[in-house]
Amino acid sequence: MTLKRIRLGLIHVAVAMTLVPINSTLNRVMIRELALSAALVAILASLPYLFAPLQVAVGAFSDRHPWFGLRRTPYILLGLLLCVLGVIISPWAAYRLAEGGAAGILSGVLPFLAWGMGYNLSAVCYLALASELSGEQGRGRTIATMWFMMIVSIILTAISLSRMVDPYTPAALTSAFRTVGLAALVLGGLGLIGLEPRAASIVPGAHNPTLRQMSAAILANSQARRFFVYLLLLLAAILGQDVLLEPFAAEAFGWTVTQTTRLTSLWGGFVLIAILLAGALERRLPRRVVAQAGNLGALAGFLLILAGGGLRYAGVFYLGVTLLGVGTGLSTVANLALMFDLTLPGQAGLFIGAWGFSNALSRLTGSVLGGVVRDLVTAASADPMAGYLVVFAIEALMLAAAVFLLGRIDVTAFRSAAAPPVLERIAMSE
Repeated sequence: MTLKRIRLGLIHVAVAMTLVPINSTLNRVMIRELALSAALVAILASLPYLFAPLQVAVGAFSDRHPWFGLRRTPYILLGLLLCVLGVIISPWAAYRLAEGGAAGILSGVLPFLAWGMGYNLSAVCYLALASELSGEQGRGRTIATMWFMMIVSIILTAISLSRMVDPYTPAALTSAFRTVGLAALVLGGLGLIGLEPRAASIVPGAHNPTLRQMSAAILANSQARRFFVYLLLLLAAILGQDVLLEPFAAEAFGWTVTQTTRLTSLWGGFVLIAILLAGALERRLPRRVVAQAGNLGALAGFLLILAGGGLRYAGVFYLGVTLLGVGTGLSTVANLALMFDLTLPGQAGLFIGAWGFSNALSRLTGSVLGGVVRDLVTAASADPMAGYLVVFAIEALMLAAAVFLLGRIDVTAFRSAAAPPVLERIAMSE
């Protein structure tokens, strides 16, 4: 199973590698070198999340429509190909966009649409495959392996890209993006080929559910509804701080770019340590206990960041960043393992698609919270610090609500409410 976990991790790594150039390097080039509007770049970067509802449909479709006996592999491969295509064409699209006109705008949209469609196709299916291959007892270790590999790959990809585009030229950018895209395709192929066993029996496909029926399948289960909201609150809070942590530190302490960049390294380092720790704890403690420990650690981190920044105590601020990193790592592994538990045999794609939709919606919520609310409060108060403090306070409240909701989530109750298969029950009632 260790080899299977590493191969699943390679698929996760491949998709994550394609995110770095298109979501980080390209954004900087479009804003700085090409002098494009930051608002336009932000809109383009949010386009992939518009496809998030497709994860529910794609997950349920892959449950019931295997290709050559494979439920997940074809969809993962197609999604990875689209992600790679989006990365490879994105430099060309950015330069066309800078030229202006309708053709330039259409060209600029294409790579983000391709990457977004590819991500939503592949992510739900490789997570469903991870759930099916791991078994109930091995899910925590699988998640820890996949996410550890992903974070390390993101760091290495970012370092490699920075070297490949130094000095910056359009030719260097195009070559670097092509290299990353092809490397992701090779790694994803190594992980994917031959990984999924052919299905011995196929889930009957006589009833092909509509999107409304699939949505009803989620909404009909109170535990599923609760978990959806729980993920939304938790991830919006944790992900929303990502874009504000460094500028908040710069505003509070007057730190340089180099000093604030170390915060991300500090946070990321403790996330990695906590992911490894969570993989070990998950074998000895209930998943909800590990998840709640992570949630409470992240909540304590937010409160200390608020106190340290507001009172200008750097030591308290650093402690808050450390706790936030530890809490994020523990919470990531335990909550993803819990997410895998909240599925049913033959319907893993449907429910993981719903959780993936919640994840994408949380990213949008976190982005709006991190940007719009901060700007509105700052404009109203004429105090830049006030905007940051209000956002971090809201995120702390969201985390507190998530802690409360987790205490009311019951895997046994979820499975009791979802059996017999909920799609069939809904179809029969119509």
